[in-house]
This record gives sequence, structure tokens and C-alpha cells, in this order.
Amino acid sequence: MKIRQYQIDAFANRVFEGNPAAVCPLKNWLDDDLLQAIAEENNLSETAFFVPSETGFKLRWFTPIKEVDLCGHATLATAHVIFEILGYPKHVITFESRSGDLMVEKKGRLLEMDFPACPPSPCQIPENLIQALGHQPIEVFAADDYMAVFGNEEIIRAITPNQTLLSQLDLRGVIITAPGLEVDFVSRFFAPKYGIPEDPVTGSAHCMLAPYWAKKLGKDILTAKQLSKRGGSITCEIKDNRVLLSGCAVTFMEAEISV
Repeated sequence: MKIRQYQIDAFANRVFEGNPAAVCPLKNWLDDDLLQAIAEENNLSETAFFVPSETGFKLRWFTPIKEVDLCGHATLATAHVIFEILGYPKHVITFESRSGDLMVEKKGRLLEMDFPACPPSPCQIPENLIQALGHQPIEVFAADDYMAVFGNEEIIRAITPNQTLLSQLDLRGVIITAPGLEVDFVSRFFAPKYGIPEDPVTGSAHCMLAPYWAKKLGKDILTAKQLSKRGGSITCEIKDNRVLLSGCAVTFMEAEISV
């Protein structure tokens, strides 16, 4: 069996930046073990698989270790494949997913994703989180991940976390964030228990980040940058209980899988 696969750099204006994701168009769902094996073989933070549906497409995301409920950059990458490579004629794609219906609208070069907001709640600071980060956060919040807030961008850049300690935390991963020097806020994201020591650019994390910073800064449209080695830029807009995340994507590779 041959499976077409594309590798896309999401939240990127050129190749070798942003967050790479593999995207596999399918006619029908394959066995879950095979999907997971492909994701493990790719060894990217996410591999996305999609099939046609009555309203658009059904979409699933796999890390090298397990399936996840939501992934922003792989959704952006999938929309790029559907619009730019497969020639989808409409300007809005509806994805059915484990996180409900997700819409992606093409606006020139930008792709705008409509995701559910996930406002974080204040929580006690886990002692092993402080040990793992090596710095005392100003405050810590929790939702799907822990979100540790710091005072400035320099601290975010300087942190070298203890991945073993991070993997012992009870939530999916850890976001660290602070006000930005040239953007509204900056962040980094770590999820070692999902096989992702540091994610280059994390759309789903901004479903937590955007509501927090919108309230903190008193504005509904925010500019953000994720300070990974590759780096990536995201524009966030709060709209009721949704977050609109916008970015560009570029094709790095087209391939064929033989299984």
C-alpha cells in the first residue's frame, strides 16, 4: 500500500523555520496501530491524517507516542496541503475532530484557524515544576498544561528545563511565557511525556495563552512569538469563547510511504 505524505513547515514564511508536521491524506481510516507507527517513524512532534467527510474532512493528530485531542500547527499544515496542493475550491475548511469542529479560512497567504479558547485557572505551584525550570515563576495556571508566567523575555530564553522532572508532572506539558520585547507575549512549550522535549511552535498552547494575555493586556488582538530554536510567529484574536490563530505555511517535502 502506498500513502502520500507531505512535510509542511507551519507558522513559517520560509522552509527551515516554524514547526514541521507530516500530513497524510487518506480515503478511509487505517488501523490505529498503523497510524501510530507512521507517526513514530516520522519522529516529528505531530503527524496529521485526514479523510473526506460530508461537511469537509475528519482530522486526527499523532505524536511519536500517542494520539492527541488538538494540535494547531498540524491543523495549519493540513489546511495548507488541502488548499495549496490538493486545490480545494472553497475558502473555508471544516475539520471534524476530537475537539469539535475546527474551521480554517484562507485569507491571502495567511491561514486563520478557529479554535476553542481554553482559559487557564490559577493553581498552586508544583514544587517539581520550579525544580524542573530552575526559576521561580510569578504565577502558575493550569488547564490541559501548566502555564508558568515570568517577568521578561530574557528569562524565557534562558531556561533549560530538566526534561525528566517535567515528564513526571501530571498534565500534558508546560508552557512558559512572559511579555515580549517586540510582540505582546513570548512563550516556549515542553511536553516530554508525549515525546516532545520542546515544540517549535504550538498552536494549541495559544488557546491558553491568548485568553490570559488578552485579559492581562486589555486587548483582543495580540502578536506572539514562540522562542524555540526554529521560532515562529502567531497572531491571536479572542472572539467570544474562541481563539483565532493566524499564520503561514510552506511545503518542505513530498513523499510516498510504502506499508
